[in-house]
Amino acid sequence: MRRPRGIEQLSLFTGAGAPAFAPTFETLARTQLSEDAWYDYAPGWLSGHDALFALLSETVHFRREKRKMYDRIVEVPRLVAALPDDGPIPHVLEAAKSVLSTRYGEEFSRIGLGYYRNGEESVAWHGDYVARKLPSALVATISVGSPRRFLLRPKGGGASRALALGSGDLLVMGGSCQRTFEHSLPKVRSAGPRIAIMFRPIWQE
Repeated sequence: MRRPRGIEQLSLFTGAGAPAFAPTFETLARTQLSEDAWYDYAPGWLSGHDALFALLSETVHFRREKRKMYDRIVEVPRLVAALPDDGPIPHVLEAAKSVLSTRYGEEFSRIGLGYYRNGEESVAWHGDYVARKLPSALVATISVGSPRRFLLRPKGGGASRALALGSGDLLVMGGSCQRTFEHSLPKVRSAGPRIAIMFRPIWQE
């Protein structure tokens, strides 16, 4: 782990290329998926995403996660982490968390990371493990690094919508989206690395 170096780097985000977000959400637009499911999308909401990607990849302790699938335990084909448990929270993410909490009227208390290092690393169709059991839930994601194809479809199948998420894009899924829809990041032949920064409230099952 290289946290001491990373803590020093937190103060180096100044001038051109420093990570910054648009607190007024000018590029944000809402798509209504159903009567009570929606997502908000703001392309390029966070500028200077390359610098933030570099900092997270150097200072966060990413780990491999295992899950039970049918009758066996399998490795999830991506790396995961949680902040601050696995690394320091950059100031820009603390500020983004505060702005998102104010806009959506709910405290985003948890920050999780998903690190997709290449096109082989992916995530299958799913809804957030706890949120898919709730009537409504909010999940906000900032994607830094190379864009990847993100798919969203009705739960159980149907026509899917595609977004290329990366380069500082913001996606907020709300209402019953986690319960009535599912999303995935499919494998591709070739892709650069991407980190998904996920903001969630603390939910009670």
